[in-house]
This record gives sequence, structure tokens and C-alpha cells, in this order.
Amino acid sequence: MLRTKSGLPKHCTYQLDASGKRRVRFRRAGVSTYLTGVPWSEDFMRQYAAALERHASQHQQIGAERRSLPGSFSALVASYYNCPAFRDLKQGTQRVRRNVLERFRAEHGHRRLKDLQRGHISHIIGTRAATPEAANNLLKVLRVVLNLGVEQGLIASNPAIGVKRYRNRNSEGHHTWTEQEIARFKAAHPINTRARLALELMLYTALRRSDVVGLGWQHVQGNRIAVRQRKTDKVVTLSIHPELARALAAAPKNHLTFLTTERGAAFSVAGFGNWFRKQCNEAGLPQCSAHGLRKAACRRLAEAGCSANEIAAISGHASLREVERYTRAASQSHLAEQALTRQLRAEREQKFTQNPNPGLPKAAKLK
Repeated sequence: MLRTKSGLPKHCTYQLDASGKRRVRFRRAGVSTYLTGVPWSEDFMRQYAAALERHASQHQQIGAERRSLPGSFSALVASYYNCPAFRDLKQGTQRVRRNVLERFRAEHGHRRLKDLQRGHISHIIGTRAATPEAANNLLKVLRVVLNLGVEQGLIASNPAIGVKRYRNRNSEGHHTWTEQEIARFKAAHPINTRARLALELMLYTALRRSDVVGLGWQHVQGNRIAVRQRKTDKVVTLSIHPELARALAAAPKNHLTFLTTERGAAFSVAGFGNWFRKQCNEAGLPQCSAHGLRKAACRRLAEAGCSANEIAAISGHASLREVERYTRAASQSHLAEQALTRQLRAEREQKFTQNPNPGLPKAAKLK
């Protein structure tokens, strides 16, 4: 991220407000706002990101209005961007939905809503059969936007309702790291490197990369890390694993975040993902990614016998169904061995309960 001569993020300057107080002001075409807190801190950067998003939203909205015909799908999308249902979403969710809709609108935005039928939606979704996850995501977003069309009286019913989602039988999403891959990465990146610190942070907190990039010493409370998750807006408190403590002991203490770019600035979420991908490639692990470490952390917890609720308490998942999806890579043989061990223990306890004095016949009576 670019810094100005004053040491502030791009588009920010120090200014005196009406009371003569020195404050940081963000100014970019159409957006002017004061940012509070310490520059480059987590809360400050969250406000900065919101200001950038507001600027991007306004400019995309202007472009949308210019190319939208009344009654068209493009006009409905422009209306959706302005409605509370969209504005109340997390910034990351807004960005994802906007990307999905803009790609769809580039191809179908000129079409009239009243001509749109379920068969058309089904055909469009069918053309994306090679990427089931993307097809399902598009269908999900279309249902939301077209519901708005029904509410506004632009169409009688939602043509996306009733279109079947794809069942992706072959893909498990991001590859879950194996223990051998973790060991290989550690061998390639020693304990005092940024790459190793990144791995330990993700592996022993199970946090999303959007949360990991903002972690710093200000989140450490004794032997715990407390952080508010960006996606769920919930605070999670995690005990620091000894391996993570060892990595943190070697980490610099002169930055607001544990992980920084070569210039010492905080990573953006996308920038961190791209950088970590390069670290995986250097270790000979092109199949591995940052998100796969979150899944590996959940796999380890499952193999240790943790319940879905216990895993969710660490990972921050709101849905136990998502936890189950994340832990599918747990070793079947390892879990089967655990299950047998528990069965044998239960059988031994049951026999002891039936005959607490195994040295005596069950019918024997002491005189």
C-alpha cells in the first residue's frame, strides 16, 4: 500500500478540523471523511477500506446508471447496489457479489426483466457446469437480486426460484494441507522468516486470512490472542499453541501487524494470498494455499477427537455444517483407530461395572 510523504495511506492527509484539532482526512472524488484512531492501526485501516469501498461503489453506480435501460436487468442491479440489503453486507461480501453481478451484467444486462423466464436462468447456470461452485454462487446472487425485482413490481415472480443447484461430487474446494506438506514447508522456511510466521499463525489459530493479516501484538493478551473476526464480527479468544509462541518470540515488535510486506506495510487480503502462494511454490507445494491451512487446522482438531462445537469455537464457523465440510480430510484410518480405542475402553468399563472384583466368581459371597 502506498504511503504519502506524511506517512499516511494514499488519499489521506493531516488537516485541522473546525475546533483546530489535527485529524486525518480521506479525500477522493465524491468521498471526504475523517478517519479516527492511530494511522495504520486495525480500526483505522478498517475505516480506510470502507472509504475506498464507498468511492468504488459510487463510481460503479454512476457507470451502471449510464448504461442501464429502464426495466432491464442492468437497471435492477443498479437499484440493488443502492438498497439496504446490499449496503448492510460486509465489505468482502459486497465485493464478491459485485464481481459476480458485473460479469453477468456484461453479458445479459441489456435483457428486459419481463422476458426473463426460469428456462433462461437454468440454461445460463447450465453453461457453467464445469465450475459448479461458481454456478451455484451465481444462482444464489441472482435469487437475491430478482427477489428485489419482485418487490419493486418489475416481474411477477422470481425465475431463479426452482432452478436446481449443482452437487459438486468431485471437488472439495481448497486443498487441505497434509502433515508431510506442512513439514516440507517448515523445512523450506526457517522459524525466523515471514513465511514461517505466516504458516504458524494460520495453522495454530485457524483464522481466515482476512483476520490473520490484521493480527498484531495489540491482540495478544497474556497467553491468548483475542480478535474480532471481519466476516462474522464476533470476538474469538484463542490460547497460544507452544509452536506459535516460539514463532512469535522470533517476530519483530516494531510493526502494528505480525505480517508485513518487504516495505514494512500491512498486507491487503489479496496481496497476502498472492505472496503466500509464492512461498508455497518455493517450497515445492504449488497445490497448497493459505486457505488450505485453515482446513488443515480443523482437520488436526478433528483427528484429536474434538467435537464440531469445539472446533467451531476455535475456527469461528457459524455453521456446524461448514465445520463438517472442513474436516472431511481428517484421516479415516486415524479416526477409525480412535473409534476402536474408545469402544474397547467402554467395553472394559462395562465389564468392570458388571464384576468389580474380577478375581472372584460373580456368584461368590464373602463371609
